[in-house]
Amino acid sequence: MDKALQTMIDNMPEKTGKSLNEWKAILKEKAFTKHSEGVKYLKTEHNVTHGFANTIVTLSKEENTTPDDLVSIQYKGKEILFPIYEKLIEFVKTLGDDVTITPKKGSVSIIRKRQFILIKPATKTRIDLGFKLKDKPTTDRLENSGPFGTMCTHRVKLSTISEIDEELKNWILEAYSKSV
Repeated sequence: MDKALQTMIDNMPEKTGKSLNEWKAILKEKAFTKHSEGVKYLKTEHNVTHGFANTIVTLSKEENTTPDDLVSIQYKGKEILFPIYEKLIEFVKTLGDDVTITPKKGSVSIIRKRQFILIKPATKTRIDLGFKLKDKPTTDRLENSGPFGTMCTHRVKLSTISEIDEELKNWILEAYSKSV
């Protein structure tokens, strides 16, 4: 945890009247679905400043969501794509012990020393697989990064398990080998 965040947590009882754990208990009772709803509630009902409210809501959500929950949420309503995700993860796990799989709210980062691929259920029928493959030319299949922006250099659109072929695996392997 960085120093500024720890200082904010340490100062919370004095500045807001309650500790972080007390605030978490209050938010748990309310069970807001959106981050902004929790922030608004703390600001309007408890006169908490925006910075503290944002921090409290963020930290209360982190504890309540496991990595498996994050992945389940991503594929809710997109269950048809989950076997593709599982097959990608199965392959990624064969690359080496230095690979970290990090689920986030809307995607899963695959990291060695840095992120080398990103798995994102883009639509109900398609996963976008982002790559870090600097200086590699694009092709019809290996497109520019599109909506990934600078997080990735390339993207491949996947709609079926059969698209996880040798060509795709070689691109994943190349991205892995370049992420040192």
